[in-house]
Amino acid sequence: MDYIVYLLASFLAVMVVITLHEFSHAFVAYKCGDPTAKFNGRMTLNPIKHFDPIGIVMFALVGFGWARPVPVNPNNFRHYRSGSFWTSAAGIITNYISAFLFYPIFLLTTNYLLPDSSYAMTYGQEFIDYLTQFLFSYSLSFCVFNLLPFYPLDGFRMVDALNKKRGKVYRFLRNYGYYILMGLIFLSFVARNLAIRVPFFGYFDILGYVMTFATNIFGWPITALWDLILL
Repeated sequence: MDYIVYLLASFLAVMVVITLHEFSHAFVAYKCGDPTAKFNGRMTLNPIKHFDPIGIVMFALVGFGWARPVPVNPNNFRHYRSGSFWTSAAGIITNYISAFLFYPIFLLTTNYLLPDSSYAMTYGQEFIDYLTQFLFSYSLSFCVFNLLPFYPLDGFRMVDALNKKRGKVYRFLRNYGYYILMGLIFLSFVARNLAIRVPFFGYFDILGYVMTFATNIFGWPITALWDLILL
């Protein structure tokens, strides 16, 4: 039953984080002059509109995943490059802001609303504990994950918007970025599971190391500030 509570909290947190991310893409695209996402019903906080079954299950189980891409026509932007950049960056910025707002909720819930011992928690209290923790950690990890410069992630699209040249590195990432990304996710999943029995395999979790390092750096200002205020 504990694992079911864990999965439910994880799934709900994923839906919230991804919905905020995709809505922000659609909203900023609309403000920059492109109504494509709005006309396709994606400028909404309804999570079903952004739901990609495989991507969200991957996010909930592995920690890396995706939603349905928001349709954007950059030719509609009033300013092509700035519109493309800010539309791509919108999801990342929104996830970082939401991480900043969710962390104090997690702190207050854990330290003041829930019992000290996990053994004394009801299933409802466990769900709240997991949910508040996941809302913060998933917001931060989704922000960092989307900064990776692999197509079709936002990090690649931001570089694409700013880069006027189309050299070998750009073409390589554009053509093979998706396959590299899927390979890293698969390798991370396999390495984590094998490392449970043979710790040596943990060294092959390349994406996990990158994500841990980056989320610690990006998360430190948030945790340091709120820990100082609330603890």
